[in-house]
Amino acid sequence: MSLISPHASKQLHPLRVPDHLLTERIIYAQTLPSITLNSRENGDLIMLGLGGFTPLEGFMGQKDWQNVCQNMHLQNGVFWPLPITVSVSEVFAQSIQEGQDVALKSPTGQLVGLLNISSIYQPDKAFEAQSVYGTQDITHPGVAVLMGQGPVNLGGKVEVFGDNGFKQHFGHHALTPQQTRDLFSELGWQKIAAFQTRNPMHRSHEYLVKTVLELFDGVLIHSLLGHLKEGDVPADIRVQAIDALIKNYFVPNTVVHSGYPLDMRYAGPKEALLHALFRQNYGCTHLIVGRDHAGVGDFYSAFAAQEIFDKLNEDDLLIKPIKIDWTFYCHSCGSMASTKTCPHDAKHRELISGTEVRRRLKAKETLPATFSRPEVVEQLYKWVN
Repeated sequence: MSLISPHASKQLHPLRVPDHLLTERIIYAQTLPSITLNSRENGDLIMLGLGGFTPLEGFMGQKDWQNVCQNMHLQNGVFWPLPITVSVSEVFAQSIQEGQDVALKSPTGQLVGLLNISSIYQPDKAFEAQSVYGTQDITHPGVAVLMGQGPVNLGGKVEVFGDNGFKQHFGHHALTPQQTRDLFSELGWQKIAAFQTRNPMHRSHEYLVKTVLELFDGVLIHSLLGHLKEGDVPADIRVQAIDALIKNYFVPNTVVHSGYPLDMRYAGPKEALLHALFRQNYGCTHLIVGRDHAGVGDFYSAFAAQEIFDKLNEDDLLIKPIKIDWTFYCHSCGSMASTKTCPHDAKHRELISGTEVRRRLKAKETLPATFSRPEVVEQLYKWVN
């Protein structure tokens, strides 16, 4: 049997310029007016280049942006949960026209791609914020990024110049969708769950993954390696901590640890859908969706990201969610458990969260074994020391 098909396509559509054309396209880009991308846009561009956003061909024009915000579908009817856009100032927008090429630069000024402009439009940011984040509150980190963008969006096909150092920095943790698919085939996996994490894996995460492994061929532990909000554990430390956990507490060849280059949007339910969609492109058949998936603060209910999957049309996504309840350490059970497996009340339970782990680390408090494995804690203290 073959692996699950990429989203709305029979094959992946990476938008990276082939090596034999790269020098020519870079020289051409140097002659063009340029846009400097923000961190989120830069991560989206890298993902387009890798094929992780198959079947998109670039940044969304006005009609796709409008449809996605209104009903989570592109103009052509393909399911897509949130906008993938690039913005510019009004002054820059007045200097260009549809049909024109512009160069794309990373936040550090490196040439990273080309955009052929097919749409120039002013998005309604308040409408987008309400649609994507469920709020217009500027204290929401995703809304703050959106409101800080330029007032004009440019849509069009892109050509991507490499991965802007993603592979160089993260090495074997920077697998492309094609590489994870090849690896799953080599391992003989077909029923594959993805585990999304922006945090180091504590005991609750370990429990989730091991529970799923009882029924699946393998799990892709897929770390977000883009930009996070202030106070979150840096990517390098998280990668080392997860590697330490896998080395000491997982059976070899039951999990693959890789990462992806996107920034966290903190869009809760809508971002959970995006997480599922691009994991399908990476070859996964299921996505583990636990408590407060992709959430922030109190903006979403604990299981909103699970509930949104029930609202999809049957043919929107091939990948399916694995919905798992609250997990915690129960002192009476003497083990990790969930509300479905533990009969004891709250006073016996020690709820575990990434937020509490970060608080204790910064306060130089001891992390008990019910929170994190000692090998993980050793890596995390590198961040605070």
